[in-house]
Amino acid sequence: MHAKQWYELLFENYARKYDSECFTQGTPGECDFIEKELGFDKSLKILDVGCGTGRHSIELTRRGYCVTGVDLSESQLARAREKASEQNLSIAFLRHDARELPFEAEFDAAIMLCEGGFPLMETDEMNFEILTNVTRALKSKGKFLFTTLNGLFPLFHNVEAFCAAARADGNASYRKNTFDLMTFRDHNITEIEDDHGNRKTLSCNERYYVPCEITWLLKSLGYARVDIFGAKLGAYSRDDALTTEDFEMLVIGQK
Repeated sequence: MHAKQWYELLFENYARKYDSECFTQGTPGECDFIEKELGFDKSLKILDVGCGTGRHSIELTRRGYCVTGVDLSESQLARAREKASEQNLSIAFLRHDARELPFEAEFDAAIMLCEGGFPLMETDEMNFEILTNVTRALKSKGKFLFTTLNGLFPLFHNVEAFCAAARADGNASYRKNTFDLMTFRDHNITEIEDDHGNRKTLSCNERYYVPCEITWLLKSLGYARVDIFGAKLGAYSRDDALTTEDFEMLVIGQK
């Protein structure tokens, strides 16, 4: 049994608290954008990678789409199933590691929002495995929408200050952020209080990507077109050109 990674420990018994974090509040607007990108075609099958407590899966299912949610955290999935049943929605929420998905050409579209797995892995190779597995799960003309950390941001801004400014009472806090220019990884100490009131202190690191890296990775996986924009919480738009002010970027890959 391997020692649990920080991202596994983070999401244990953190489902209710997670739903109150500032960065999870944009679901309806984000789903508006997803619907528009999919041409409002409710016959499409959607894979939600790193679905967490199911916020996008549930909202899209409520709107008439067929969604399968996958996540590594059993406690996040339990909360997702609970929320779905409260709304009388039937959604398959499955426990899978995004580096080892069992799907092949099954989905018309995939979403991976709010750092759902990618870019949290320990190595660039593991992050790439996630992109590879999601791509394999898509049909030949599939579309892949995801958000990821914008590597241009930490070159111009202090990540710790940004996170502190966005934080609300009771939310996770981040300190001792150090951005490594050789690896584009931000190392930090994250402190959270879980759903049982236990405080956790975790040593985390996340990979920030620059746009040309993402384009190259997706092109190497066979995407015909890759578009990248700034990702504004709850208000994704193709009108938002990516800038150094954007903490996250929105990526749209079309096979």
